[in-house]
Formats: sequence, C-alpha cells, structure tokens
Amino acid sequence: MNYYFRFLLLGLLSNGILAPAAAQQKLKYPKAPPASEIYDAVEKPAQPAGGLEAFGQYLVENQQYPTAALQAGAQGTVTVTFVIERTGSISNVAVVQPLHPLLDVEAIRLIKAAPRWTPAQHRGGVVRQRVTVPISFQIPGDAPAAPAAGTPAAPSTAGATTQVVSADQPARPVGGTEAFFEWIQQNQKYPALALQRKVEGRVMMEFIIEKDGSLTGIKPIKPLGSGLDEEAVRLLKAAPKWEPALYKGQPVKQKMVLPVVFSL
Repeated sequence: MNYYFRFLLLGLLSNGILAPAAAQQKLKYPKAPPASEIYDAVEKPAQPAGGLEAFGQYLVENQQYPTAALQAGAQGTVTVTFVIERTGSISNVAVVQPLHPLLDVEAIRLIKAAPRWTPAQHRGGVVRQRVTVPISFQIPGDAPAAPAAGTPAAPSTAGATTQVVSADQPARPVGGTEAFFEWIQQNQKYPALALQRKVEGRVMMEFIIEKDGSLTGIKPIKPLGSGLDEEAVRLLKAAPKWEPALYKGQPVKQKMVLPVVFSL
C-alpha cells in the first residue's frame, strides 16, 4: 500500500468513518431526526460504496493532475467537505483547506463524480451527514515543495531545500486512532457558552507531530466559536504523544488535520 493510500485511510479514520467512538458522543435524543438537518456526529457513519479501500482506489485511479499545477510544482493535500444525503448522493462539496486553485478544482471534481455512499443512520433513521476527506496530490519523485498536511518532510539543514517524501510509516496515535478519539471524548469539557447556545459540530484542527511524538503548532482551521475552538486546542495540547512518522527508519515531522467532535 503506497503512502498516499495509507494517508487517505488515516484521514478517513480521523473523519469518524472508521472511528465510531469519536462519532458516538453522548447521543441522547429521544425524537426522530429532522429530515433536513445535517449531522457531524452520528451513531452509524456514512460509508463509501464498496468500502474505504474502494473509495481510496477510486481517488487514485481517477485523479487528473492539472498540467499547469505540475509545471508549477504544486503538490500537497486539499481537504474537502461534503454532505452525504439520505439517498447516498453527494452534495454541498467545498474546499475547507485549499492548496492550489487548480488542485482545489480537481479535488471537488473527484468528490462530485464519486459513486454513491451508504447514508448515515442516527436515532433510528437515515440522516444527512457532513464528511471531510483529505485528497493528496503528489508529483512522482521527490519534487521540492513545502510540507503538506499529512505529508512528512525529510530532515533538512539550514539553507537546504525541504522535500516532500513518502514516509515508510505515517504518524499515528499511541494505541490507535480509536483510542485517541476515545481519550478526546473522555477528557472533553463542553464550554458553558456552547451549551447555552446549543452549538455542536466539529472543529477541524491542524497540528504538527514532532520527531519526539509531541503535538505542536495546534490551531483551528475550521472554527465553530462559542468556546469550542479553545476547548479543541486545550484537548490537543493535553493529548498523549503520538508515534512519529518514519522515513528511512528515522523520525520526521508530520502535519496533520483532524476533527474534534462536539455533540450535545
């Protein structure tokens, strides 16, 4: 399995598709879900047709790298959000973490052309769910570029060029992704203002996994407000260390984008 494919699956894990512990946060609603409501956290997340591996393979096989982006040396990760409708169709496709105008357009095209999904289920009914997926664009070979989200960079010295490389092993939480989201859930302190305003959803967070596994550069890239952004930052600052990414057996830094889910 190549690095792009492994990173895509890690991104899907972080999005809650393979991490039900993160999505099932204190869901205590007694009534049937409204037909028009879009959920971030659900009891049974939406699934791509054919499963995650089939979806990842679809993205790899159908990606059309724009010529101008290749010539410009543009590469990295575009984070796309979209809604899985109750019919399994895809709507509301938008870029939440842009990279390059041409690559952003290609990422949107890929998602819009993707096969239907199995819709999410919540409180006994089929519901609409918002999904976030990272789509990586990498020029073949080690083309010089700035490190992209989820892409480890080879060690460099002052004045040297930083290169994007395919890691032998991506960074991962100690104990696994599910254990990491379970820790987030157990240590979450819902802000009083968000409770008062009944605000819920996901805060998309960006951070760096350092060579020693510590988390730095923590910041929200898709804020919710009402104190939830600050709580997401606090959680990640207090989170356990990760196992760092490895390149040729040596630890390297890796930028990550993950959601912190808040559900009343």
